[in-house]
Amino acid sequence: MSSDRLAYAPATELAEMVRSRRVSPIEITEAALRRIDASQPLLNAFITVARDEAMAEARLAEEAVARGDDLGPLHGVPFSVKDLVNTRGVRTTMGSLIFEHNVPDTDAISVARLRAAGAIMVGKTTTPEFGHKPFTRAPLFGDTPNAWDRDRIAGGSSGGAAVAAAAGLAPLNVGTDGGGSIRIPAAANGVVGMKATLGTIPHDAAPDSFGANIYVGPITRTVGDAALMLQAMSGPHPSDAHSMGRPRQDFLKAAAMPGGLEGKKIAWRPLLGNEIIDSEVLAITHGAARAFEEAGATMVEVDDGFVTPEPFWRVLTQAAWRSRFGGYVKEWGDRMTPTFLRSITEASDYSAEELQSAIYQRTQLFRTVQGWFEEFDLVLTPTLTRTALESDMDLYHPVMIEGREVGIIRQNWYPYTHPFNLTGHPAITLPAGFASDGLPVALQIVGPYADDAAVIRAAALFEQLRPWADRTPDLPGLPDATELPDLTEIKI
Repeated sequence: MSSDRLAYAPATELAEMVRSRRVSPIEITEAALRRIDASQPLLNAFITVARDEAMAEARLAEEAVARGDDLGPLHGVPFSVKDLVNTRGVRTTMGSLIFEHNVPDTDAISVARLRAAGAIMVGKTTTPEFGHKPFTRAPLFGDTPNAWDRDRIAGGSSGGAAVAAAAGLAPLNVGTDGGGSIRIPAAANGVVGMKATLGTIPHDAAPDSFGANIYVGPITRTVGDAALMLQAMSGPHPSDAHSMGRPRQDFLKAAAMPGGLEGKKIAWRPLLGNEIIDSEVLAITHGAARAFEEAGATMVEVDDGFVTPEPFWRVLTQAAWRSRFGGYVKEWGDRMTPTFLRSITEASDYSAEELQSAIYQRTQLFRTVQGWFEEFDLVLTPTLTRTALESDMDLYHPVMIEGREVGIIRQNWYPYTHPFNLTGHPAITLPAGFASDGLPVALQIVGPYADDAAVIRAAALFEQLRPWADRTPDLPGLPDATELPDLTEIKI
């Protein structure tokens, strides 16, 4: 079976085909590696391709199938890992020349759990240096463009992971999200990206467990695959204070049997601290949100004067970056990304009082957002205010919407994402359609704290009502999904 036939198969189908011996782990892994190699000159989505390691694991996986062993839920399925997340024996560079040759001795908890479920890691995806911006470019590897238009950005900081999902390079992709870094590139590339509730997926590399606002999470093409990853990666671990004591949820059941929304009340928030959104993006996302009314919910538009928390998110985040990475500047400054240097330099002006005030404001924001769910079951927003930005932009450039300069990128391109990094609420982005420029537009679903299953359930229902998996980008040299046969009809 050729790589073309496997490229866009969901992980749920691949795992079932392995269990039924209709396709082999070796064949799936070889197919993924061939497609990654073919795509690199065009998309540059991987920093490191773990070819030898993946094939060794695939051979072991094939032997397990041949012996009739009990197989894990992801047995033989390829996955990629953003290069901020530690991987045993495969370098983790954080997109930085400083760590170009850093090879961890252990896997991150999320990676270890995916491996334990039988998944096979094929490589490390691109990220800007230390994941500091929504542009996936860095001195170490260059630039990763958008899967749909090479003159637009992939988003970030999990840009390589989102492009890998969109281009059929791996069905399962591990990203991280500190201000929208899973949801931004997933939205820009027309795929699914979820930031679960704080602690649902343990993050053992977070330097501050108690004050964490950084998350590990799935980027996939389907909601079912996101649920599959979430099921494998979630659960308590002593390294993450927020993960302890959390009851397990059945995300697979939530995705498979979403039910309806009769009697549910949903808030539609087209603005979230911003004043401007592209009119076409607004029309597409509002139209997509009406799918929930079709499923029986009542939808209410809300505009309560919400004020963007981005200024105090920036204080918390830049102070953390300066504390963690500022010591490298003297030796490595001339080889680091200028926008990252500017970000940690800005942090030197923050006082202890400003930092503590930001911590207090985070608590107040949590209370405000959690209060929304006293009236509403879910909250819907656009994910981005416009489609993917032009490739000649960077972090400190102003956003242009419909020919109008509207201000800084964090507040005006993705105002909908970082509030929920601060509050910890679960949020998922889903493809909602395409704008006239041919680029994806996305809808975000936010749920009550610790009710990740409710978000998965709503996402799966939306996917049934507004399916998107048949749309794939035009990738010169790589076939699109319209050329792929129905895998359920293929026997080997």
